[in-house]
Amino acid sequence: METIAAASFLVREEKRPYVRLAIRKTDTLKVLLMLLWETKSLDNKKYAALSVKVEEIGKMLGGWNGQLTKLDPAKKRGEK
Repeated sequence: METIAAASFLVREEKRPYVRLAIRKTDTLKVLLMLLWETKSLDNKKYAALSVKVEEIGKMLGGWNGQLTKLDPAKKRGEK
């Protein structure tokens, strides 16, 4: 949440690293949830409910990252 909040207040050119970090943290959360579920520390119903929300957040962040990539001025100039 901290990374997403930080990215939301930055100018477009500075957002991508924060959004990518938020994506990595979300992916880590998915793995940790799966670990909790596989070790029976989290029941099926709670795992399913949490996983749906985390997956939705991941899709939103992926869309945000894609939009930032598409609008990146360096990409338009042909730079890496």
